[in-house]
Amino acid sequence: MPMHLPMPGRLVRSLLAVLTSLVAVAGLTGPSHAVTKLTDAQAASQLSAVGITRVSTGGCTDRYVSTCTSYDQINQETVSGIKTFKSISGCAITITGGTETGHASGTYSHWNGYKVDVRPTTCVSNYITSRYAYHGVRGDGATMYRAPSGNIYARESSHWDITYYTCGC
Repeated sequence: MPMHLPMPGRLVRSLLAVLTSLVAVAGLTGPSHAVTKLTDAQAASQLSAVGITRVSTGGCTDRYVSTCTSYDQINQETVSGIKTFKSISGCAITITGGTETGHASGTYSHWNGYKVDVRPTTCVSNYITSRYAYHGVRGDGATMYRAPSGNIYARESSHWDITYYTCGC
């Protein structure tokens, strides 16, 4: 019969701390992945490198001004998602909205880095509506399409409002 020896409290706490760290590193607790936030400059560099442009009615990139188009605090997966969309669609992409103030709030919002607004060119619109599944109408009247990845493309009056849950399209 095995012998059970009492362990001093300090040793137990140390072992639990090590075990907790190993579990966290292995990804067994919490979200399935960590969200990586980018600065405006980091995101702009990645996007411009693949030919994705941005415009703003205010001609600025300040996150705290609603007429700007900012990438500050955008998720890496959102940047990767729009880059993937450009690559597979072959369309020119112009971002008209990013993480700046003035958009609707929520967990998967522009402010939290999950969304971009894209100019609705014929190429972009035809690609989305012919390749992605119709997903109903949002409360604000926007028609939604769902990509196989789960990302949502909603057609608002002046742009496509795209929510990137993953970097796939």
